[in-house]
Amino acid sequence: MKHAKRLQSLMFGASLLAAGMPSWAVTDSPGGPAVRQLNFQQPVTKIAEEIYSLHTMMLIICLVIFIAVFAVMFYSILKHRKSLGHKSATFHESTAVEIAWTVVPFLIVIGMALPATKTVVAMKDTSNADITIKATGMQWKWGYDYLNGEGQGINFLSNLATPREQIVDSSVAKNENYLIEVDNPVVVPVNKKIRMVLTANDVIHAWMIPAFGVKQDAIPGFVRDTWFRAEKIGTYRGQCAELCGKDHAFMPIVVNVVSEEDYKKWVDDKKKEMAANADDPTKTWTLDELIQRGEKVYSANCVACHQANGKGVPGSFPALDGGPLVLGPKAGQIDIVMHGKNAMPAWGPVLSPTEIAAVITYTRNSWSNKAAENIVQPAEIVAARK
Repeated sequence: MKHAKRLQSLMFGASLLAAGMPSWAVTDSPGGPAVRQLNFQQPVTKIAEEIYSLHTMMLIICLVIFIAVFAVMFYSILKHRKSLGHKSATFHESTAVEIAWTVVPFLIVIGMALPATKTVVAMKDTSNADITIKATGMQWKWGYDYLNGEGQGINFLSNLATPREQIVDSSVAKNENYLIEVDNPVVVPVNKKIRMVLTANDVIHAWMIPAFGVKQDAIPGFVRDTWFRAEKIGTYRGQCAELCGKDHAFMPIVVNVVSEEDYKKWVDDKKKEMAANADDPTKTWTLDELIQRGEKVYSANCVACHQANGKGVPGSFPALDGGPLVLGPKAGQIDIVMHGKNAMPAWGPVLSPTEIAAVITYTRNSWSNKAAENIVQPAEIVAARK
């Protein structure tokens, strides 16, 4: 009776807890993981298909070996046990057996290694690419530069697009692409060989799209490359696959594979967008204009480390609210933002002079900050680059 009452109270407490927690419908993520997925994602490249086949083949080989070994072992235990009158045999080594259990595993390994080597060699053949894209990993986003092929000259940053409130507030419902959606996806044409050139500007990252069979480390100071040829139009999702810091889970990868016609349209639209955003660095901006622009730049690039309230992370990222660098001479802050320091990346090669001027102006006039030198113009950033 006592145990029944205890069980009843536990069930009642569990029901109260469940009633107070939100319930969300879990659905497949288009191009990403699926509900109750038991195997690899559906491959959309030849390499991914070969990886899938190799995985299946090796799993079957291992299963057959497992069944054979344990079948012999259990047969021997059951049929030759002492209770049936069997006595242990006394014998020495057998040359034939020694040769057999050396040659057979060797042949099995060779049979597995040959097709695997063929696939690995194919994975490394990045020659004759139709389009070359450079991907730069940074804490915690990806930068993309289209180096060769149609779209050459296009560059952009790709940030996590999941709203911050979904991350910090457990009561807010999550969408189907929670933590695997970005504001600027990579766009490539279908059935074209895409070479990915990878590096990083801070720590080791890894560019991975499971449906492409692609995973390549991005290492600071080194250039690595890989490739894929997507054979099916759609959206495909991956993530940084290398533990790269506190927001490692917040730098997804999204690739949109489109038709050649749609790709040409995207290239035209993207170049027009870039031209429109190429601000004249000689323009003199008002304080309100810079603060408004700077808030957007800060939200896209700085909030992960320095936080939305400017308080930073004690021991890791300094506070900008009331910070001596922000309240001091602007030349010092310009230098840090341009060239980086410690975990702070160098934003000079990534952001435009207008964006750098705007974000510095925003920090010097936000929260409790009222810096004496409260405005920075793009021309000052251009001068600092020389």
